[in-house]
Amino acid sequence: MTKEEYQSAARYWEDKDADSVKLEPGKLCSMMEEYVKANNTCALATGTGDHVRCTPIEYSWHDGYFWMFSEGGKKFIGLAENPNVCLAIYDRYEGFGNLHGMQVMGLAELVEPFSEAYNAHAAWKKIPLDVLRRLSSPMYLIRVRPTRIDCLFSDFKELGCAPRQTLVLREEEQES
Repeated sequence: MTKEEYQSAARYWEDKDADSVKLEPGKLCSMMEEYVKANNTCALATGTGDHVRCTPIEYSWHDGYFWMFSEGGKKFIGLAENPNVCLAIYDRYEGFGNLHGMQVMGLAELVEPFSEAYNAHAAWKKIPLDVLRRLSSPMYLIRVRPTRIDCLFSDFKELGCAPRQTLVLREEEQES
């Protein structure tokens, strides 16, 4: 493929979505949040330079953030150099009439162990702090603030809208 063909392929959804029927933002936000809360596992993509990593990981959703405890691993190579991440949440493919999945672009940060935010999330997860303190190696906490969510739900068609919807989030919209 030529550079122009790659660029054209990369613009496919922007071109297709330009004239699509959009769902009211509040309804879109509520449906996306319902889906996020109904699941608990994502694929978290991190990267820097020529290193990329996509890690299946359990998440929690609250206070407008994705929260992930992790013992460590190669994802931290990317996190150390680049806060930009993408996570994907999706259902098993069972045909075009039953699509459910989303890609979330966001900014990741490590929450300082035993800080107020760390302790609050441990409490939210019902993990006693003394258990975390007794671990032989630290349990890291990754917090991701979503900046853009691309969602593909067949259900949107039943509402008279395009099956693919995008929500771009500003910092003040994060609290939910």
